[in-house]
Amino acid sequence: MMNLCRLLISKTDDKLILITFVVTEEWLLLMRSEPKPDDIYFASIPNVIPSEVGRAADINGFFEAVLTKMEAPFEQLLDRIKPQVTLIMCDSLLFWAVGVGNRRHIPVASFWPMSATMFSIFQHWDLLVQNKHYPVDLSEMGNEHVDYIPGVSPTRLMDFPLLINGSDPHKLRRFCDIVSWVSKAQYLLFSSIYELERRTIDALRAKFCFPIYTIGPAIPCFKLEDNSRLSPEKINEPNYMHWLNCQPNRSVMYISFGSFHSVSGAQMDEIAAGLKNSGVRFLWVARGETSSNSSKLEEACGNNNMWGMLVPWCDQLRVLSHPSVGGFLTHCGWNSVCEGLFAGVPSLTFPLGMDQMTNSKMIEEDWKIGWRVRKLAEVENLVSRDAIREHVVKFMDMESNEGKQMRRRVKEVQEKCEDAIAKDGSSEINIKSFIRNISQYS
Repeated sequence: MMNLCRLLISKTDDKLILITFVVTEEWLLLMRSEPKPDDIYFASIPNVIPSEVGRAADINGFFEAVLTKMEAPFEQLLDRIKPQVTLIMCDSLLFWAVGVGNRRHIPVASFWPMSATMFSIFQHWDLLVQNKHYPVDLSEMGNEHVDYIPGVSPTRLMDFPLLINGSDPHKLRRFCDIVSWVSKAQYLLFSSIYELERRTIDALRAKFCFPIYTIGPAIPCFKLEDNSRLSPEKINEPNYMHWLNCQPNRSVMYISFGSFHSVSGAQMDEIAAGLKNSGVRFLWVARGETSSNSSKLEEACGNNNMWGMLVPWCDQLRVLSHPSVGGFLTHCGWNSVCEGLFAGVPSLTFPLGMDQMTNSKMIEEDWKIGWRVRKLAEVENLVSRDAIREHVVKFMDMESNEGKQMRRRVKEVQEKCEDAIAKDGSSEINIKSFIRNISQYS
C-alpha cells in the first residue's frame, strides 16, 4: 500500500494529492523512520488488533479483529482529519471501509493485494458450489479441472485455495463477503499487470460498471541497469550483498518463504539437507527458526558461508536483481511473485497456503517460468531431501535446454513488466487515468 502511495505521488508534480496513511500505533512505530515523500502523512488508530509479532499463531483471531474492530476508531480519525477527505483508498480486506465511505459520501478505491485471478475465483465461488466442486476431497478429486471461472484458465481443484476442501467455511464466507463489498466501491485497483492477466481483467471489466485499474507491480522498483545499487564499493552495504558480490553469475538460489506462513521443523530439516547435498549456493531468509533447525541450516552453509548464507531479513528485490542470483525458491506470495517477475528470475515453487497454490500454477502452467517442488499445500505433505536435491540441481543447471527455455521466457515476462511501468505502458496509463479520475473530487 505504501508503494502504491509513493507511485501516486511520483506521478503528480503540482501537489495535487495529499495522502494520510492510516496504520495502527504498532505499525506507526515500525514505519515512521522509513523515508517517504513529503506529501504522505502518517496517522494512527489504537492497537485494536493482535500484535504483528506472532499473529500467525491465531490467524482467525487476527482476521476477525481486522474485520470487526478497526472501523470505529477509523471513523473517529476521519472526523479529526483536516482538510476534508475526498477519497478513501483501502486494502480490499478492510471491506468495512467501503461502508464508511458510502455513508459519508466519500468515494472509495479498493486495492486488491493478490492476483486478479484470485479475485475472480472468490467472486465466482458460487459456480464451484453449483458444479459440486465445493467442498471436495482433494485426495479423490484434486486432479479434476475447473474451466468455468470467467477469465481463469483451466485449473485443477488442488490448485485452488485450500478452503475448497471445506475445512474453514467461516473464513471462506468472510472472503466471499469481502469480494462482494468490493462491488460497492467506486474503483478497483489490482497490484498486477494487464499483459499477465489479460483474460481475467477483461472478464472483470465486463462484469463491473466501475473503473478497474492494473497498476502493478506495486513493488519498490528501481532501474535494474543502475549498477551503483549493486556496487561492492557501496558504503554500508549489507553483509549478504558483499557475499553475493563474491559469487559467480547465476550460481545462487535465493530462498524465502515469506513473512507470515511457517514451514514445519521437519520440512526445514529436509530442505536444509537437500540443499547441502545439492552443492548449489544459496541465500536463505530464515526468520525465527528453532535452535535445532538453525544448527542444521548453518551446517548446510558450510565453513565461513562457503556454500550458503542465512539472514533474518533482506532487501528482496535487490537480492533477486543481483547478477549472482539464478533462481528463487519461493512460497509464491503475490508480492514475491511480482518481485521475481520484475527481476527476471525463474521460480522453484513451494506454496504453503491461501492464494499460493494458484500463483504456483500460474508460474508453471500459464507463464511457464518455473517448476513446482510442492504439489499440495497440506502440512503433512512432506517433500523429501532427495526430492529437494533433485529439483534444485536440475533447476540451477544453466546448460539444460529446458532450463534455457524457461529463462528465456522469464526474460520475456520481465520485459512485459518493464514495458508496463514505462512511459505509455499499461500500468503507467492506468495510474494517470486513476489520478485524473480522483482529481475531480478535489
